[in-house]
Amino acid sequence: MAEKEPGLRERTRRAVKAEIAAVAKRLFVERGFEATTIDDIAAVVGMSQRSVFRYFATKEEIVLGGYDAVLADLLAELSARPAGEDDLASLRSVLAFLVKISDPPGHRDVIASALRLVFETPLLYAAYLEKLQKMQDAIVAVLFERARAEGRPRAVDDPEPRVLVAAEFGAFLAAQHSWLALGVKGPFAGVHARAVAVLDAPRGQAEVAGPK
Repeated sequence: MAEKEPGLRERTRRAVKAEIAAVAKRLFVERGFEATTIDDIAAVVGMSQRSVFRYFATKEEIVLGGYDAVLADLLAELSARPAGEDDLASLRSVLAFLVKISDPPGHRDVIASALRLVFETPLLYAAYLEKLQKMQDAIVAVLFERARAEGRPRAVDDPEPRVLVAAEFGAFLAAQHSWLALGVKGPFAGVHARAVAVLDAPRGQAEVAGPK
């Protein structure tokens, strides 16, 4: 069944929310995240502070609020994996999806600006790490539940799912740092593949040569 198209009110709300976010992110880049207030954003958008808060509870949410929807997509991707599939294979599929949406075609300049803002602003970076941890916790819970449903329950203190998930997300975060160090040039997928190679190769033998 096709999804029902959103009504006029919802489309209007989404448009206003997108406008607020676009203005806020521009101000964050120009003035700095901490120096920019909700009042500043409201003044440029042409609405009251209270109205802005109706769309975003915090400044951090303006930048990182979309990650809640990303988590839902990641869990849907994980749930769609074949029954009995190796946990690592399932995780690699989930991370492949995350890598893909982290570098959408035609939007690299926007992504670069957003990444720099997050990674160079302590408050935002801390909030971002919390988002990533929330993703990891949710994925670990699904892996435990999947094992139980397939008749191979894990002990509650089994570290394997947590270690696998932490390692894969650690490689993803390291790849983002490396991508920024490169000036966000070239596909993120290639940088991420180099990070994963470090996980897969014997210590000291990973092929991690950068672009020539």
